Amino acid sequence: MTNNKDTIRYLPLTSAYFSQVITLANQVHGEGYLDDEKIKQWTNKGIVNAVNCSFVALLDNKLVGFRNTYSANQWSIDQWCSPGLWQVNSQKCCYFKCNTVDEKYRGLGIGKQLLKLAIEAAQQQGAQAGISHLWKQSPNNSAVSYFSKCGGKLIKSHPDKWNEDSKQGYECVLCGHDCHCEAAEMIIHFNSKP
Repeated sequence: MTNNKDTIRYLPLTSAYFSQVITLANQVHGEGYLDDEKIKQWTNKGIVNAVNCSFVALLDNKLVGFRNTYSANQWSIDQWCSPGLWQVNSQKCCYFKCNTVDEKYRGLGIGKQLLKLAIEAAQQQGAQAGISHLWKQSPNNSAVSYFSKCGGKLIKSHPDKWNEDSKQGYECVLCGHDCHCEAAEMIIHFNSKP
């Protein structure tokens, strides 16, 4: 493990990194979380006018983290979203789909830097805020804690957010194929950057 943040490089997420992203995502979140088709869709939803909102973190050419972000108007507001509580036009909200850091490299600020880069790119695209659903059952609720430290505000909690996904092949690392984990719907208004 390294303690030197300067050796970590951050680059836009492209197809060159898809294989490593899929491996890390399934290792951290559970088998079936990500596959070839999903990573293509997720990444394409984050590119508008040649600006890419998704990034990878590399250490000596090894992928140690990534963030997928959907551009505003490139994602669907569903039953797990509460746009009436966002205090910003929903068409000006990007969606922070996934943030993943290899367990061996946590605590080095990688997640925060990936979020910062995603916010900067989303702002270039015209977004004013970003929505995310954070995994409340993450170890020590670290996902919600990290997002809160970066300016995230809790909007609403959603039990069983990933239950349907778990019945269609996703194997939650805690619940298996019958996930009952809770999602914290959170927002970051971009006037309060990390």
